[in-house]
Amino acid sequence: MLQYSWAMFDPSKIRAITLDLDDTLWPIWPTIRRAEEVLLLWLKEHAAQTAQLFSTPEALRAIRNRVEQERPDLRHDLSGLRQASIRQALCQAGDDENLAMPAFEIFFAARQRVELFGDAVPALERLAARWPVVAVTNGNSDIEQIGLGQFFQDSFNVTRTGFAKPDVRIFHCAAQSLELPLSAILHVGDDAKLDAVAARDAGMHAVWLNRSGLDWPIEEQHPPTTVSSLLDLCDLLAA
Repeated sequence: MLQYSWAMFDPSKIRAITLDLDDTLWPIWPTIRRAEEVLLLWLKEHAAQTAQLFSTPEALRAIRNRVEQERPDLRHDLSGLRQASIRQALCQAGDDENLAMPAFEIFFAARQRVELFGDAVPALERLAARWPVVAVTNGNSDIEQIGLGQFFQDSFNVTRTGFAKPDVRIFHCAAQSLELPLSAILHVGDDAKLDAVAARDAGMHAVWLNRSGLDWPIEEQHPPTTVSSLLDLCDLLAA
């Protein structure tokens, strides 16, 4: 269902689409919890003292959050942040900190095993058949490992670019890859600030994907065109 109609744009002006990933194509927190559970099982086998000290996914997430506070330079580098938190957990427990990289690799592989929203693949098929599609994400998912690479022309995240949304420079990276001005690109994502407002501030077209029917949270700015599913987005663009 199209939830707002007063910020409509002309689909004929769209020449490419950039797309957020986490919570846009799949729910992120079930994915992260499963990856933390896989990590914990690996630690029990290879770093027993760490597994005993950090015995639940919640404990692993707590030290990750603590490292985020201690290392603001890593706040947007989710891979670097997770590696640093695993290393700190190993050191705190008295295990070999050199296990941090293989432990992270176990976590990272599990993090790519996502459960897609039901509309994700049908929508990607429709979108990619009409426009070049580029991923722009603050997460560290790998579209090739996930099995969606065929739908995307390119993918940009903080590890690759050094920038995270709402920094306009990550959108510029996508635009340069597409060889298009930002004004010819539509960005779609679930986060009102990091996706909708950031893209609009960058000079792009923006659609807010609001699957849960939330109220627009940013009082000082009017909401963009808003859809409740990616298939609604496809219908909107076909209109």
